[in-house]
Amino acid sequence: MQIAPLSVIGDGMDPGFGVYVHWPFCAAKCPYCDFNSHVRHQPVDQPRFVAAFLKEMAAVRALSGPRTVTSIFMGGGTPSLMEPQTVEAILDGIARHWHVPDGIEITMEANPSSVEATRFRGYRAAGVNRVSLGVQALNDRDLKFLGRLHDVENALKAVRLAREIFPRMSFDLIYARPNQTVEEWERELKEAVSYAVDHLSLYQLTIEEGTPFYGLHKAGKLVVPDGEQSAVLYEATQEITAAIGMPAYEVSNHARPGAESRHNLTYWRYGDYAGIGPGAHGRLAIGSGKIATATERNPEAWLQRVEECGEGLIERELLDFEAQADELLLMGLRLREGVDLARWQTLSGRDPDPAREEFLIEHGFIERIGNSRLRCTPAGMLILDAVVADLAC
Repeated sequence: MQIAPLSVIGDGMDPGFGVYVHWPFCAAKCPYCDFNSHVRHQPVDQPRFVAAFLKEMAAVRALSGPRTVTSIFMGGGTPSLMEPQTVEAILDGIARHWHVPDGIEITMEANPSSVEATRFRGYRAAGVNRVSLGVQALNDRDLKFLGRLHDVENALKAVRLAREIFPRMSFDLIYARPNQTVEEWERELKEAVSYAVDHLSLYQLTIEEGTPFYGLHKAGKLVVPDGEQSAVLYEATQEITAAIGMPAYEVSNHARPGAESRHNLTYWRYGDYAGIGPGAHGRLAIGSGKIATATERNPEAWLQRVEECGEGLIERELLDFEAQADELLLMGLRLREGVDLARWQTLSGRDPDPAREEFLIEHGFIERIGNSRLRCTPAGMLILDAVVADLAC
C-alpha cells in the first residue's frame, strides 16, 4: 500500500482527523520517562484489552460523529509489545467506526529490541505503513544510562529491518545528555543521518518531576547541560539537519520534504483527534465548539471502567473560543510554518497585541510570513514557552 501524497490530506486549511491509540505497557520503565507507561510482570490479556478498545471506539464515535480519518498513530508505552493480531483487530475496529481511506499514514511506535523487531512483518501485514523507532542513542554507554533494553547493534538491525519492511520510518534520539559535548553529538547525529532515514525526532533530555532522573538531579547526582550549552547543542542540530536536507519542520522534528509526520501535524495544526486507550487525550469538534477528552490513566482501572460503563473517559471539557485560540497558538508556534493568523483571530476575537508583537519582532523572536501567518524564528524557538505566553496575553 502506498501512502497518499502529503498535499492530498491533512494539510493547508484542513489539519485532518487523527485517531490515537495508547498501548500503556512497557517491558521496563526508562528513568527519564514521565509518559503513561506501566510494567506488568504477568502477560497482558490482549484479547480483553482489544475488546475494551473497540468498546471505547464506539463511545468516542458517538461524540465525533462520522469523520474521515487522515492518520492513525499507535503510541505508548510500547505498542510493539502487541501481537500483530492485536494491531490488526484495532485497525479493523477503527475502520468500522470511521471512514479510513486507502493509503493514509498508519504509524506504530516500536522499540528496537530483537524480540520486538521479529514482529515487524506482522505489523506491516496488519496495515502499519510507518514505524517510529525509539533508538535514543547510538552508543552503548548512553543507552545503558537511559535505561534502554537494546544495544547499538540491535538498534541498527532494527533500523535496517524497518527500512526493508515499511514504506516510511523514523527514529528518535535524545541529546543534551550528561557530559555530552557538541563534537560528540555532531558525530552521533551525522551517523544517524547516514542510515538514510527520511525523518528524525531529536529531543533534548528534560528532567521531569516524578521520574528517577528527577530525584538524582535534585540530589546533584545527575548534571545535564545548562541553558547556554543546550542552546549550542540545539543550534548544531539545526545546522547539521538543514545541511543534509532534513530541516526542522517542528521544534524537535526533522524530515525530508513530504516525509513529515502527518499525524503529529494534525496536533500541531490544531486538528481533531480521537484518543483511545488508557491515558489517551483527544480534541473533537462538537457543533461550533470543541471538547477536550481524557481517559483513566491506570490500565486496569481503565479496563474495568470501559467494561462497566462502555468508555474510559474521565474528562470531557468544552473549550471556549479563548481556550481554543491559546491551544492553537501553543501548538502552531512549534511549527516552522507558524500559525494561521486569520484562524487565531477568529477564535480569539482580536488581533495580536501590536506592542507585544513589535517587541518580539524587534528582538528577533518572531516574524510575519506575509500577512497570513506568524512564526517563531530560530532564536524564538529557544524560548518558545515565553514567546507563546507573551503573545497569548
